[in-house]
Amino acid sequence: MSRTFDCTRDEERPNGLTEAAAAIRRGELVVLPTDTVYGVAADAFNPTAVNLLLAAKGRGRDMPVPVLVSSRSMLDAVVVEVTESAGKLVDAFWPGALTLVLRETPHLAWDLGEARGTVAVRMPDHALTTALIEQTGPLGVSSANRSGKPPATTMVEARLQLGASVAVYLDGGESGPQVPSSIVDLTGTAPRLLRAGALDADALRAVVPDLITEP
Repeated sequence: MSRTFDCTRDEERPNGLTEAAAAIRRGELVVLPTDTVYGVAADAFNPTAVNLLLAAKGRGRDMPVPVLVSSRSMLDAVVVEVTESAGKLVDAFWPGALTLVLRETPHLAWDLGEARGTVAVRMPDHALTTALIEQTGPLGVSSANRSGKPPATTMVEARLQLGASVAVYLDGGESGPQVPSSIVDLTGTAPRLLRAGALDADALRAVVPDLITEP
């Protein structure tokens, strides 16, 4: 049976974090708030849990699950190199609504989908979620909705879509603006904007002038 914790209440927040961390370690799913929309999370290093996440969303392996981290050292552990451009973007926009696609560290014990040696990484600007990541390590997180349905901006919306497939729901109140993170691919010769979300091309180009925006 799913459990829900109202983490807007100080007295429920510690228990919510403890139960969510325990669920992640058991290979179960957790819904949590972020600075964009609500996300559904699994242990990034548990392929079975990641497959549960994909199944809960009705999503295929051709859309790999992004990873959320809570620190620069955690980023360093999961990618081959934080390139000069990546470092500038991290310094300028993390924590925040910017996802970076980088080469993953070889031989990591994870399977996030058909990522072809890359990983999409973000550090969310949300205290509850970063507190959970500090307990669990990197989390595989996707928006808390069924594929093709609107992203959830409240815990209730997420629960209506995902139901009993999720073990723990953390209610952090209404999420931030319903705008996805911007995605920048840093695996090529120059940064490439894959999705303009919360940050537009002008804001990103102010930090990395060689940003490519065309397909």
